[in-house]
Amino acid sequence: MFRRIVVSACLAGLLGGLVLTGVQWFQVVPIIAQAEIYEPAGTVPKTHSNGSDHDHAAWAPGEGGERTLWTAVANVGMAIGFALLLAAIFSLRENVTWRQGLLWGLGGFAAFFALPAVGLAPELPGTATAALEQRQVWWVMTVAMSAAGLALAALGRSWALKAVGVVLILAPHAVGAPQPETHSALAPSDLAQTFVFASALANAVFWLVLGASSAIAFKKLA
Repeated sequence: MFRRIVVSACLAGLLGGLVLTGVQWFQVVPIIAQAEIYEPAGTVPKTHSNGSDHDHAAWAPGEGGERTLWTAVANVGMAIGFALLLAAIFSLRENVTWRQGLLWGLGGFAAFFALPAVGLAPELPGTATAALEQRQVWWVMTVAMSAAGLALAALGRSWALKAVGVVLILAPHAVGAPQPETHSALAPSDLAQTFVFASALANAVFWLVLGASSAIAFKKLA
């Protein structure tokens, strides 16, 4: 069973990660490149000192093919991790179909992107944000509570459990996501809205493909 989970997750993760990279390349990357035009001229990478007479710029992939390659590697690794979670869930259920995989993928999209994005929407370069640590804590809390809440709301056998699930989903948004002291952005607002839509589309496609392919791979390896 363990081998079945790992192999199916690797296959589905490879497909999902490559699909996400492709959608990002055509839908998301051009918007980011357009937003970078509005950043102040002469911006250079941050450097760090190692105690010598020279500072070295932090490594970053080059533009074009190199950046796309490393983006694909990161996306595939992330997708395999999510696919492992899905395959582990499928191992606890009977007769998993690709349609059920789509539903689990939709749940993953809601828990890991859509619900957290209500408070912390994807942001373009040059947008003022709250402290990174605060945003990370709120995001992790929201993902965990959203996943638990969706599970209770969808799978709970009593109305009490379903109600608890709804409370868990709403609780992070009642607290509110951390916000910057002043809201400002270099890119136009319509470009920012386009970026949010493109990011949502890319993540929706990714999760649906990952959910369906995870279920198919898990069933075929039975």
